[in-house]
Amino acid sequence: MTERPLLAYKVLTGPQMAQLEAEGVFQGAPVDLADGYIHLSTEAQLTETVDKHFVGQDDLHVVAVDLVALGGAVKWEPSRGGALFPHVYADLPLSAAVAYGPLERDEAGQVRLPVAG
Repeated sequence: MTERPLLAYKVLTGPQMAQLEAEGVFQGAPVDLADGYIHLSTEAQLTETVDKHFVGQDDLHVVAVDLVALGGAVKWEPSRGGALFPHVYADLPLSAAVAYGPLERDEAGQVRLPVAG
């Protein structure tokens, strides 16, 4: 059995990131609210998530989320291609964010992970 990562990533628009910082909590993007949970991606899934769901968008941010801090609110469920994705069945508190920053890509086109200050 493969161990699950302790961190996952949420992509937010500029206004969503501002909301998380100002209110200390993110209740979800429209797709999250419609599905009933907040969609996260693992490091290995992140670039494909951005390429599939955020194409052509600017002012995006990546939040590294401590899954341990969210406890039982995290459920690993099959999604794209049957892969297990972390879904959060609760609001996402800023306190669970270990790092965040603007979405940037490396020379190979992979999304760079945010680094804590």
